[in-house]
Amino acid sequence: MQRVDELDLYHLHWDEPSFAADPYTEFDRAREKHPWLARTDTGYAVFGLQAIRDLLGNDGNLRPSFDGIAEIMECKGSPWGRFCEEQMIALPEREHKLLRDTFAAKFTPRYANQLRPIMRETMERLLAEWGPRERIDFEEFASYYPVAVTAQMVGAPLAVIPGLRKSMETLGLAFAMDKAAVPALDAAFLHMDAFAQELVAERRVNPHDSENTDLLDIILDAAGDGGISDRQLYDMLIFLFVAGYDTSKNVLTYMMHVMTENPEIYESCAEDLDYCRKVVEETLRFFNPSSSFRFTSEDIEYDGVLIPANTMLYFNLNVSGRDPHAFEDADTFDPDREIDPARRHVAFGLGKHMCLGQFIARAQLQEGIHLIARHMKRPHKTGEPGWRPFPGVWGIKGLPIAFEPA
Repeated sequence: MQRVDELDLYHLHWDEPSFAADPYTEFDRAREKHPWLARTDTGYAVFGLQAIRDLLGNDGNLRPSFDGIAEIMECKGSPWGRFCEEQMIALPEREHKLLRDTFAAKFTPRYANQLRPIMRETMERLLAEWGPRERIDFEEFASYYPVAVTAQMVGAPLAVIPGLRKSMETLGLAFAMDKAAVPALDAAFLHMDAFAQELVAERRVNPHDSENTDLLDIILDAAGDGGISDRQLYDMLIFLFVAGYDTSKNVLTYMMHVMTENPEIYESCAEDLDYCRKVVEETLRFFNPSSSFRFTSEDIEYDGVLIPANTMLYFNLNVSGRDPHAFEDADTFDPDREIDPARRHVAFGLGKHMCLGQFIARAQLQEGIHLIARHMKRPHKTGEPGWRPFPGVWGIKGLPIAFEPA
């Protein structure tokens, strides 16, 4: 048994801009030295699918490290720093379980399917506005989709969407570990906080009747039943918007990036909504924007490695789907590949912090790519995409395309 700090591990310099454009090559080099573990400037990267499944899936000896992130960013006590440490995923065990149990029963596949008409209506509205342009930045187009869906889910007016989108673009860069970004993060958080407080106050003054309930009504009822404070309620609403924004937007953007290179798959998406489900799942294996970070709460022994307590671990969900030990032809995009349940992608995390909104995200992506493929014919890139920082909420920053409107 070797201590992790005694291993000869590859050092990932992922704060360098070039890393975000092609992290896979660097992880391949790391895999040559160790099958699932690498070193970073602030901790250790766990990138092998099986190791992530074993360690993150049984996370009783891990704790969310948002307090560590606040220390690295030197923002403890600031508005965003406070949210960073107190949002649902960062709460102590008892408070986290109370909130999660309160809301988990609401975020079911059935509820996600009930939202599909809202998703279709939102995408059709966006396509009516953007479709005739023929040349667009697809990433910008895609960014309006999840925020508009979530706004309608909680009964917010459409007029708030541009402001919310701007704030969430800022908050999406939070975990790029750039201390200079803290003032902008604070301002974005305060904007989201004011929105959440105003939304709740308005609904309490003008409650919906039982036949016209929406997600905000469900959350307010659940908060009352669970004894959840107003501060936790506002944070939950902010978390709902932020968590659902970058994942859906970045995955949808990357999906179009892949579709421009696979026109036959794209045409099938236009013809068959159910086939889009396969395309979504393969995209989530092929790419996802997320990393999860945890501190070890006690010494962990795994696969011949001793990881001491209070070690920062970055679980690189975002590259685990390309693990050649887990997937045959891992770098080939194939929606018809046979799925081994024991080796499914982990795009939505594992353990007690698994994403509550995963069924909504899946339905949203499926409906989105189906309608886009029906309205934007023969898309092709007109420039090279940019990239967001790694290992934050990683993804494409700017995807210029041209297409033929249907």
